[in-house]
Order: sequence, then C-alpha cells, then structure tokens
Amino acid sequence: MKKIALKTSAMRTGAAALLLSSALIVPGAAMAKDVAVTVDMKTYRGPGAYLAVYLVDGSGRYQQTLWVSGRKSKYYRHLKGWARGISSAGGSIDGLTGASVGSGRSLTVRANVADALIDAGYKVVVDASVEDWGDKPRDATVPLTNGASAGGGGFVSKLSVKM
Repeated sequence: MKKIALKTSAMRTGAAALLLSSALIVPGAAMAKDVAVTVDMKTYRGPGAYLAVYLVDGSGRYQQTLWVSGRKSKYYRHLKGWARGISSAGGSIDGLTGASVGSGRSLTVRANVADALIDAGYKVVVDASVEDWGDKPRDATVPLTNGASAGGGGFVSKLSVKM
C-alpha cells in the first residue's frame, strides 16, 4: 500500500508542478499591453481625413491594422502604404473602423499589442488622405515605445504612443 501512496503523492506533486509552471508560462506567451495611439491633425480646409493607423516591423513591412478612419471603403485605396501592406498580407482588414477625422481634431486609438512587439523595432504608422487635398502615405511614424512622439509631414500634426 505504501508504494501506491508514494506514487500517488509523486503524481500529485508532478501534476501540481506542471499546473503551476503552465500558469506562469502560458500567460507570459500571450501577454499584451494596452496601447493608446493619439493622432493630432493639423488645421486645414477641407473635409475630414481618412486615416490608417497600423504597425510595421523594423524593415517597414506591414504587420497589423489598429484603426481605419472613414467608413467608405472605396476610399481606402488612397491610404497607399497601408493598402499595399494589406494587399501583401492577404487582403483582409484586421482593425476597427470609425468616422473620418476633421481638421484640428484628435483621434485616440486604444489597442492591445503583444508585449513582444513593444520596444522591439516595430513602429506605428499613419497614412492620411483628404478629398481634393491629396494622399500622404506614412504621414507620421513613431517607434512602438512608451512616450514616443513625432510630427507628421502632411495632415498629421503629431503622433504619440502611451502605454
């Protein structure tokens, strides 16, 4: 009887160790951080801007869409850098959409981003397009790092990231 009790005790200890190690490892593999990306628009004359807010890797290759502003998908092709990235990734939009963003306004996008991407060379990119005013691929780019910010080159005044 004692041998069986020892095996059962050893099995319980082994099972407990396995459960504990799984509880510590599995969440670590799937950890994500809440990220707030704020896009401040310059003051300009014209309608609201269509914006694509997305992630690229260190080589500039498209990775993930965080947000697309502007509800009419027929205009998404004007968000050239993002549209090319989506096309090369298989053609499906994997982010959320909302209304266009007007002159002088701000947009804050909240997303869960995998910890492995943060401070690892990934960047947040914004493409912008305003009807009759032109398209600005990569209007603003900033590292995916807490507190990072940068000015834009077209319709975007400032792009910033907070975690």
